[in-house]
Amino acid sequence: MRILLVEDDPALSLGVARGLEREGWQVDVLNDGERAMGEGLLVQYDLCILDLGLPRRDGMEVLRHWRSRGARMPVLLLTARDELNDRVRGLDAGADDYLVKPFDLPELLARIRALKRRSEGRIDETLVLGGLTLDLTHKELLHAGERVALSPRELALTEMLMQKAGRVVAKDAIVAKLSTWESDFSGNSVEVYVHRLRKRFGELGVVIRTVRGFGYVMEASEAGASADISE
Repeated sequence: MRILLVEDDPALSLGVARGLEREGWQVDVLNDGERAMGEGLLVQYDLCILDLGLPRRDGMEVLRHWRSRGARMPVLLLTARDELNDRVRGLDAGADDYLVKPFDLPELLARIRALKRRSEGRIDETLVLGGLTLDLTHKELLHAGERVALSPRELALTEMLMQKAGRVVAKDAIVAKLSTWESDFSGNSVEVYVHRLRKRFGELGVVIRTVRGFGYVMEASEAGASADISE
């Protein structure tokens, strides 16, 4: 896979490029928007990682230019602007995904692999854990083939936890995700929603554990499992 990386921070650019090359991918690096507008169209890239805060031409302008010229490669935006409006503008301009700085390389690699699967038509459409199946296409949670009725926020929280089944999902990350619906959503609100889901899922083969001081873990239930973990 050939990837175009457009990033003006030399240290970040070098680190990301080395990480991508260790995966066996070919990487071309550009450090300003003016060059990216033209050179990004000269090669048929499999994927582009595009920083929004570029010199000469910003990433949003570069992205719009590419799309207006018919470029269809998947584009992953890198942004230090963790604002909903910026994310929406980027996606509306034709981006396929975004990642907020600072980020961990493993997450970047995972997002690249997901975009590659999507571009090849191989999308993981369901998540399965215990007795639950989450249909990502139709946004439905199923148990034994029957729909489990959830509110939009409950469904979003369930998806977050199932996506990282067996791993801790930070409470702050949940607040950030669910705040897109409710401006005053807080850590206390998360606890309320987790409590609701625990009651719903207790008989469906899934447990949500509290990792005190960190967040929550969703796992297939085991006999005698505790809902709290002290660390």
